Amino acid sequence: MNQTVQADLVRASALGDELDKPEAQTLAALMASRTVNDGEMLVREGGPERTLFVLVTGQLAVSNVRDGKDQVAYLMNKGECAGARSFVDAMPRRTTLRAFGPATVYTLEPDRFESLIDSHPRIVYKVMRAMFRITHANLLRVNQETQQLTDYVTKTHGRY
Repeated sequence: MNQTVQADLVRASALGDELDKPEAQTLAALMASRTVNDGEMLVREGGPERTLFVLVTGQLAVSNVRDGKDQVAYLMNKGECAGARSFVDAMPRRTTLRAFGPATVYTLEPDRFESLIDSHPRIVYKVMRAMFRITHANLLRVNQETQQLTDYVTKTHGRY
């Protein structure tokens, strides 16, 4: 069942944390809501979809195919966003997104977002800043995990 997008939940997300209430209402009017069941796939790695996802309830598993198997790299939590890279640069998806338990996501398509450029440039600016912060936070998290793995391998010589 799909529900109305709530501006307060948009504001509470990483995507909308700079938006005031009227700005969040404007953005919410362009978004759609989608409820997914446990295990349901939103997008597949390599897919052409450009949708940006904002997780409203539940969790999403972010995974990649390695050695022919889907391997979960991260579990997204409420308020987090996925798909910023594909949303902005139209490149194929780098990961698969699948519901980990029941979940609700808000979706935003690039053409709908771009319709705000002339009428609401400040919203576009704030959302793009948020997407930069989201991407930066993801990069920092991956760098930290890489450093932890490097520390483990160099300190234990790969023994476990």
